Amino acid sequence: MDVTPTAVRQPSSPAEDEIFAALASPVRREVLRLLRERGPQSVQDLASCFSMARPSFSEHLRVLREAGLVSERRDGRRRLYRLEPVPLVRVRDWLDPYERFWRDRLSALRHLLDDTDTGTGGRPHDSGSGPRTDQDEERP
Repeated sequence: MDVTPTAVRQPSSPAEDEIFAALASPVRREVLRLLRERGPQSVQDLASCFSMARPSFSEHLRVLREAGLVSERRDGRRRLYRLEPVPLVRVRDWLDPYERFWRDRLSALRHLLDDTDTGTGGRPHDSGSGPRTDQDEERP
């Protein structure tokens, strides 16, 4: 069920949806990590890192290939898989506004905390709300 208002929602492309669906699996994310760290790998080398049946692993590779996250090259009887970074740029582009959002919020919080520290000698400001306790009283 989509609860995002249509007027606010950014349309996503089918390719973008495929990329995020492919990245949803921890197995597929691990395959991408292996390819990033080790470079192109044969199906056999990649499959040896996982404890699953070969047809199941091949299905993960198919999903990654269809999303454009990996490419396949035949080398004789071997199939070599390679990481394709371009689709990951789309992920980064999608995440950028959220990163800016949180960076701005954390920066504002840091400034607020800095102002609080410098404005009262390290004690929080008295907002005047709520009952005062014995701990709030100034000590001579």
